[in-house]
Amino acid sequence: YMTSAEAGQYVLKASDAARPEATGQICSGAQAGLLGLVGERRELVVLDNATTHPRYAPPAETGGQAFDTFLGVPLIYYNELLGVLVCWRQVSARFDKDEVSFCVTLAAQLAKVIYEASNAGVVFELVHNGAEANAYIQGVQAATGVAIGTATLLDPLANLESVPNRQAEDIGAQEAAFRAAVLAVQAELVASSERLANVLPNEVRELFDVYIMLLGSDSLVADTLARIRGGNWAPGAWRDTISEHARVFDRMEDPYLRSRGEDIRELGTRVLVQLQSGFEDSRPYPERCILVGDAVSIQDIALVPAGRLVGVVSHQGSAFSHTAVLANALGIPAVMSLSSLPVGLVEGTTIVVDGDEARIYVNPSRALLDAFEQQMDGQKALSAELMKSRDLPAQMVDGVRLPLFANIGLDSDIDLARNCEAEGVGLYRTEYQFLLRDAFPIEEEQYQSYRQLLEGFAPRPVTIRTLDVGGDKILSYFPLEEDNPFLGIRGIRFSLAHPEIFMIQLRALLRANAGLENMQILFPMIAKVSELDEALELLARAHRELMEEGQPTAKPKVGVMIEVPSAVFLTKALAARVDYISVGTNDLAQYILAADRTNARVTTPNDTLHPAVLNAIDMIIRDAHAQSTPVSVCGEMAGDPAGALVLLGMGVDALSMSPASFGRVKLVIRAFTSKRARALADEALEQEDEKQVRDLLNDALEGAGMLRHWPRVEDRAGSDVGTFTE
Repeated sequence: YMTSAEAGQYVLKASDAARPEATGQICSGAQAGLLGLVGERRELVVLDNATTHPRYAPPAETGGQAFDTFLGVPLIYYNELLGVLVCWRQVSARFDKDEVSFCVTLAAQLAKVIYEASNAGVVFELVHNGAEANAYIQGVQAATGVAIGTATLLDPLANLESVPNRQAEDIGAQEAAFRAAVLAVQAELVASSERLANVLPNEVRELFDVYIMLLGSDSLVADTLARIRGGNWAPGAWRDTISEHARVFDRMEDPYLRSRGEDIRELGTRVLVQLQSGFEDSRPYPERCILVGDAVSIQDIALVPAGRLVGVVSHQGSAFSHTAVLANALGIPAVMSLSSLPVGLVEGTTIVVDGDEARIYVNPSRALLDAFEQQMDGQKALSAELMKSRDLPAQMVDGVRLPLFANIGLDSDIDLARNCEAEGVGLYRTEYQFLLRDAFPIEEEQYQSYRQLLEGFAPRPVTIRTLDVGGDKILSYFPLEEDNPFLGIRGIRFSLAHPEIFMIQLRALLRANAGLENMQILFPMIAKVSELDEALELLARAHRELMEEGQPTAKPKVGVMIEVPSAVFLTKALAARVDYISVGTNDLAQYILAADRTNARVTTPNDTLHPAVLNAIDMIIRDAHAQSTPVSVCGEMAGDPAGALVLLGMGVDALSMSPASFGRVKLVIRAFTSKRARALADEALEQEDEKQVRDLLNDALEGAGMLRHWPRVEDRAGSDVGTFTE
């Protein structure tokens, strides 16, 4: 039985005992009987003498035949009741433990299948019949922003999996066709890279170079040629080569490495397209194009005419894929890993890509479109208003100033940070310099990059975080095989475990600071005082070596990131050893709440406002200030208006955020007094759950006239398909 739209109603969907005409019959109230009891309790119900139970009622679906033994299991998927699986016997005969175990297992697996099928049905209804409810599909955020456009499917001609085996009649001709296809794709990639040269930073353009390099590698080309010479035709040989290489990455547990399998398959599809004779890329692209596909590649994005691409939706992929990097660089919202999206149904439909909440709305109602258009217009109006206050200080009503710094990682972020009038860089993520390469950068390369950054902001301070890899950021050329990478060799642990790599970075940083002296070094993921002591010793050693070599060098200010629970309780000891403390709220919330921040099912936008997280931050600030050590916050919480408000009240000394968040945070700062912010922080610390905290702060923002500029943040639904509430 499946649950119906009305509470307490069930619809018979499949049966081995009911009369055929009973399928589709609705059971509710007393008629639902024990079936309804299972749904209400949401737990297994087994009765040996069912007829004696007060909720017993012979099922009308079977013609009113009595039953004596009953077993009912709820069909639940991520806390959503989908229906009930029922078994009964007409004679008194107890269900044995194996039968009960089988039914519970079957129900768990059946619930997942029903859930995914029902989600596809929701999309079908939205596409073909419309719906009053503004249903959405939950995905994974790859690039922020909101876009409204027309869904455009990738050309389906090239499908590696459907390529058949075929004997090569002319091996020489097959080899020539394959080599020509490879050269053609390489030329396409070069042309696309040159066409986007003016809008992409160098490190993102290098993604095209990675694809060109893969196509030129001996392994892919040589393996395919060997298969052709073995008798298979070019498409079949290429299919087997791509499948073999992609499977190597598919078996890896790390999400970054798994996403490299996507790159291999994208290349495979592109070369197969070239192998298909007479193929021409004549796809029409609408004025506001949203690319939709099982796997959207960087080449697919590059082929869309300039100015037409407004969003990307991909059934496969992750926040770590090259496609996500490119979408972010282009400022295009992107949502991925949409397991509930049947891509074949959405061609030509109007869809909304909400990259901020990682949601897709298919064929939305006029009211919903108006709401998103209003939101987009509001953002434009806000941008105009912020431009007016761009040169005004981030100063509270009673004169208290709060420095605002920028978080940056790509070279393209530097101009954004300058344009938003940041007082410096509060977090420069050096890992991007490592992640977007196929080998470790040498000292001179790192020096040049850091020097250019420091010169670009001098004399304003620039906080550079040392290499922070591990967890969800894995170097493709230095893979770490760990059962739980988020609790493994991360951040400073990696650097201390590999001093030969760490010393190269430290030397480059110290050299870059010479003569400018506006650099601050930040050590990530410190969990023990001994880790900080060891890192400080290596930094001192790098400085001594450079002095002995006669190289220009300058000691920087040093700080630690507090982002694991153990460091919270060691704040006094850590603060006594460094010049400043930086709080990384993203990981701090993840570890305190034991909730993987990349998993939409266990996290919400409110996690950093959880009372446990707030109390940890309050403790850090108090203990650091007791040592006269300043505290900044550089996680996503700093760029959230509600988060910034409560941090103001706690007495944080500086905030560092994405350049895009500067304007609205500055508005918040200029709308409150320090006394009012402190009172709100005290009240927030006394709440018992994050929703109470969010409501408290949103009410304060609304009272100050802030929320007219941006919508309230709601809890993200835990299911793949939900309903938008304005």
